[in-house]
Amino acid sequence: MADNPLLSLLATRPFLIADGAMGTNLFARGLQSGDAPEFWNLDHVDRIESVHQEFIEAGADIILTNSFGANSYRLKLHDAESRAAELSKAAAQVARRVADQAGDQAGDQAGRTVVVAGSMGPTGELFQPVGPLSHEDGVAAFAEQAQGLVEGGADILWIETMSSREEAAAAVEGAARTGKPVVSTMTFDTAGKTMMGLSPQDAYRHLRALPHQPAAIGANCGLGATENVLSITQMHGVVEAGSVIVAKANCGVPEFKGGEFRYTGTPELMADYARLARDAGARIIGGCCGTDGTVLKAIREALQGYQPGPVPSLEQIVEKLGPLAGVTDRPAHGHGAAGPEDSPRPRRRRRG
Repeated sequence: MADNPLLSLLATRPFLIADGAMGTNLFARGLQSGDAPEFWNLDHVDRIESVHQEFIEAGADIILTNSFGANSYRLKLHDAESRAAELSKAAAQVARRVADQAGDQAGDQAGRTVVVAGSMGPTGELFQPVGPLSHEDGVAAFAEQAQGLVEGGADILWIETMSSREEAAAAVEGAARTGKPVVSTMTFDTAGKTMMGLSPQDAYRHLRALPHQPAAIGANCGLGATENVLSITQMHGVVEAGSVIVAKANCGVPEFKGGEFRYTGTPELMADYARLARDAGARIIGGCCGTDGTVLKAIREALQGYQPGPVPSLEQIVEKLGPLAGVTDRPAHGHGAAGPEDSPRPRRRRRG
């Protein structure tokens, strides 16, 4: 793995920019609620390419494939469980082509590298002992998807929006069978924890202790930029030297207006988020739901030449990014986790 482009970039740069939201941008290009965006890797290739191109032009060093739900369990909802490898491979091929074109057109930036990350989201199933899905079956499903992504040209596997220890472990094991580096992020959207009760500190410790240790660990999606940065500060309290931390926050919080969800964040707010995430120790920073090319450009510009400061306090995070969503007493830096446990959030089913 020594010559892997992600690891090479991390060895030479203080930070990398990950892309924004695939789902948000596909809805803007005509995707309808309930449709499987993974089918677009074959049916609307030009629209997928345009999303990747938008993010690369905005400054992304890492683009995630349109394969978040391309595992057999999620595809079963669309009677396409047998197409997991096919659709994953197609997703990676589209991203690979756009990434390679960016390198060819680099001009004065000759040799610009854009890393293709194979996006792998949850199965939507509950794992044993809580539910029926066994570790072995979960590993097999993730391995099938990961293999398809690698065959299509993915440089790394990017596991995201996980909630449970068991599913995260199965995903990492399945992805690691390809021999490629793995990134793993979890979503803290229920009173400062994942839907399955895992705190940022416990999530980091769990992922770090897996037999196949991820190359980077972090937080994505969730409730908004405030919560994402706070999760990263809590991880910071237990992070081991040399660990690479990922922050990929939603662009504000969603509001239902005019028959659709719109995110309250602005480029200016997400620029503040990016600097605070760097202060908290994140080295890979991007956006999740609601993040388009304009927002990602603001993130990159905010970090150019920025020298990280001390890890921000809860008060400093709230001052810059706004109040926590429904939680008023959740401390930073890992000194416990609090907040109302009686206000659970619905489990997110799709990135972006």
